[in-house]
Amino acid sequence: MSATPLAGLRVVEFAHMVMGPMAGLILGDLGADVIKIEPAPEGDNTRRLEGSGTGFFPMTSRNKRSLSLDLKSPAGLAIARQLISRADILTENFRPGALDKLGLGYSACSTLNPRLIYCSLKGFLAGPYEHRTALDEVVQMMGGLAYMTGPVGQPLRAGASVIDIMGGTFGVVAILAALAERTRTGRGQHVQSGLFESVALLMAQHMAQGFITGTEPKPMSVRDVAWPVYDIFDTADGERIFIGVVTDSQWQILCTEFALTSLADDPTLATQAARRAARARTLPIIAACFRGFTRGDLAARCETLGLPFAPIAKPADLFSDPHLTQSGGLLTITLPDGRAMPIPGLPMSFDGARVAVRHDIPTPGQDNTDILTELGYNAEAIAQLRHDHIIT
Repeated sequence: MSATPLAGLRVVEFAHMVMGPMAGLILGDLGADVIKIEPAPEGDNTRRLEGSGTGFFPMTSRNKRSLSLDLKSPAGLAIARQLISRADILTENFRPGALDKLGLGYSACSTLNPRLIYCSLKGFLAGPYEHRTALDEVVQMMGGLAYMTGPVGQPLRAGASVIDIMGGTFGVVAILAALAERTRTGRGQHVQSGLFESVALLMAQHMAQGFITGTEPKPMSVRDVAWPVYDIFDTADGERIFIGVVTDSQWQILCTEFALTSLADDPTLATQAARRAARARTLPIIAACFRGFTRGDLAARCETLGLPFAPIAKPADLFSDPHLTQSGGLLTITLPDGRAMPIPGLPMSFDGARVAVRHDIPTPGQDNTDILTELGYNAEAIAQLRHDHIIT
C-alpha cells in the first residue's frame, strides 16, 4: 500500500520561500497533484537563495510539477484561470492583495470554481497586524519564542524555520478540514494560516504557566526544571548526552543500575518534589558517575534500562542516523548539480507505508508541455506560447 491518501486532488501553488511551499510539499507527499506556478523564464527566486536559504527550495519541492508562466500577460493569466477552474485547492503566500491585483484573489477564483479550497498562508490573520511584512524571525521575536529560547537578555531565534514549517502545516490542517466540509456542502471556502498565531500557540504553555502561578516564566536556558534529572552530561570520550529521569521508578532504576547508593539510601530524596529541590546537591554526583562512560556505552545502557536519553547531534548526523536510514525516514532527491541527496520525509505513516518521491525536484517549467496538454492545448498552441515567452 502506498501512502497517497490525497491522490486525485489537484493543487495549484502560488508560493515561495518556506511557509507556502511547505504546505504544497505536505499535500504532494500525500498524493495530491501539486502544480507549482513559477515566473517565466527564471523560475522561483527561492531557487537562487544562498547561505541559510540554500536548502529552502530543495527541501520543499519534491512531488510537485512546475509550470512557468508570465502572469503579467493575458495568455498567461488565462492558463492560470483554466488550471484554477479544474483545481481542488489553491495555495498562496504572497503579500496581501498581490493576487487580487492579477484577478486571482479568492472572490474571483471562487466565482470561477465554487468548489475551490483557497488557502492563504500569511504572516498574520485578520486584525491590526495583517498588512505587516512578516518573517519567521520577526514573529519569533514578537511572539515570545526568541525570548524563551535565548539566554536572559539575549533573545535568540530557534535553530530552524520552525514557524514557517508550522504555519504551512496548519495551512494543510485547515485545507483538510475544508475538504471534509466540502463533502457535505459541495462548496469550497477561503482558509488562512498565520505565522504570528502559530507562535502564539507555541507560547500557550508558558502563558498558562505564568497566569496560573502569577510568576513570569524564565527563558528555557534558566528555567526552573520540573524534574530531578533533566540535563546534558559530559562523557568519558568528550561527547555529550541528554538524560532525563522524570518518574519515581526511573529514579530507582538510576540509583540501582548506576550504583548511586548514597542517593538511593537518602531519606531526604524520597519524593519527586524533594529530589527536584535537591538538584544542586545530587546532579554533581550523577554527573561524576556518567563521566565514567563513553557516550555510546551510556546511550546503550539507558536504552536497555528504559531511561530517556539523547546524544547531542548536529544536522549532518541525521544523514546516517540508523532509525531514519532503516525505517524509510529519508527520501532521495536529485540536486540541480546531479548529486543525490537524502532528505527527511513526512513524520507519518499509513498502514506502515511511508511517503515516497513520485516527482523529483523539477527544473523551471519542466512540466509545461504535459500540463498544457492536459488542459487541451495542442503542440502548435504550446509552441506559440513558448515563442511568445508566455511559458519558458
